[in-house]
Amino acid sequence: MEYFVNCNTSTLAPYTTPLDKYRAAHLYRRLGFSASVQTINAAVGANAGTLVNSLINEALSMPPTPAPTWADWNNNNYPADDDLARQVRRAQSEEWKISYTNGLLNNNLRDRLSFFWSNHFVTELDVYDCNSFLYYYVNCLQRNAIGNFRTFISEIGLTSAMLYYLDGVYNNGNNPNENYARELYELFSLGEGNGYTEEDIIETAKALTGYVERGEIGCEPVLFDPTKFDAGPKTILGQTGNWGYDDVINILFQQRPNEIAGFICQKLYEYFVHPDSSDDAGNAQMIISGMANTFVASNFEIAPVLAQLFSSQHFFDDEAIGVIIKSPFDIYLNLINETNFAYDNGTILNVIDTSRLLGQELFDPVDVAGWQRNRTWINTNFMIGRWLSSEVFLERFYQNNPEQFRTLAMDAVGAADSNTSNPETVVSAIVDKITPKGLLTTQDFENAMSVFKIEDVPENYYGSDYIPGGLGLWMLAVRPEVPSQVFLLLMHLSRQPEFQLK
Repeated sequence: MEYFVNCNTSTLAPYTTPLDKYRAAHLYRRLGFSASVQTINAAVGANAGTLVNSLINEALSMPPTPAPTWADWNNNNYPADDDLARQVRRAQSEEWKISYTNGLLNNNLRDRLSFFWSNHFVTELDVYDCNSFLYYYVNCLQRNAIGNFRTFISEIGLTSAMLYYLDGVYNNGNNPNENYARELYELFSLGEGNGYTEEDIIETAKALTGYVERGEIGCEPVLFDPTKFDAGPKTILGQTGNWGYDDVINILFQQRPNEIAGFICQKLYEYFVHPDSSDDAGNAQMIISGMANTFVASNFEIAPVLAQLFSSQHFFDDEAIGVIIKSPFDIYLNLINETNFAYDNGTILNVIDTSRLLGQELFDPVDVAGWQRNRTWINTNFMIGRWLSSEVFLERFYQNNPEQFRTLAMDAVGAADSNTSNPETVVSAIVDKITPKGLLTTQDFENAMSVFKIEDVPENYYGSDYIPGGLGLWMLAVRPEVPSQVFLLLMHLSRQPEFQLK
């Protein structure tokens, strides 16, 4: 599949046309993990700005996932037997991953954003290996996902997960560790080589010293030890003083606001709009610049930037739809939401496990730079796995309840056609539901029709509005073959290139 070139020339001006089904579905694919037929239909005719503001307000008011019973456990809370302790730890992390993934399904923008930020402020559970640290890290992601970026970057750097992951716990005043200071600039705020020097990294590392008190028990929160802090003068981004942690954040935002805004807005643009932010015409950069201006003007509040972007003509342009390759989590969570098929925690665990096999392990990105997304998801190692795993999920849904496939078709065509005798009506509706832009060619659609029209149903059983002289004996709401027909159609669509896009 070719990497898409960004040809979107629309501006950040508000999109004022009432939303149609096509653009409502686009909005929910990007701001969450898609949505049911009912949710999309409810959005049809809405004003984009009004709906976006509603989703933003929902995200702003949403409380973090409640703390599990083990949120504050240290090593003393686990069984003395190492094997038993490992079992308990695995059960806890599985419990938390299931809880969080259920949130991805249901929490729209808030946890779409917390998921995005987990790939920006990267940590790896395998490195710090403490479930209580994981809980507080995710709590920080959720509380700040659509809050103030300055507050966010300050808080995330003091989570025990981050302090262990990037060696802050070894950053002593007499022996500074530069790891976090480097990533603070390179990956978290400015971008590689953008507005800082190696000397700034060295001096910043000194200012970040002291967060090294790890307790004697293990898996205890990291605390500040003033005796391990470098109290000497440091020069950071041109400013000299006896700087500490808070000073670093203040200086960074005072001295490099435009660089921060440009870097973060580019990442938001590439994640939510188009992976190509360096188009030859510079259209994407104009959008990013506008977002960055809003970011700085709003004192680094995230919500105004997203409100501007998600309600813009640029976001809803045809060139922005169906141009991002789904991550593994997108594939399976979108499928659940779009079909509205019944699922349980076992299904969610399968989503987590299958995504891991396809290169997206929850809370364990590949490295500090995170998953690179888009083309990396569809290399030769993963493409067949994406096909086969989608089929496995569909087969399980069918085995559990074939009739829900009929329900999907009836919901997709709408009440007026809920008992149609025209197979083209059904296939068109399901194709439009499952793919962002439909199928590429007429022949592709005819192939989908051929899959749907199984040999068990004679051609003349379809309605006269489909085939001249049709008897209308095949009816969507009652014909026994319908669930298997819809199942086969979805199996076919899951292997089409368009299914891989959002």
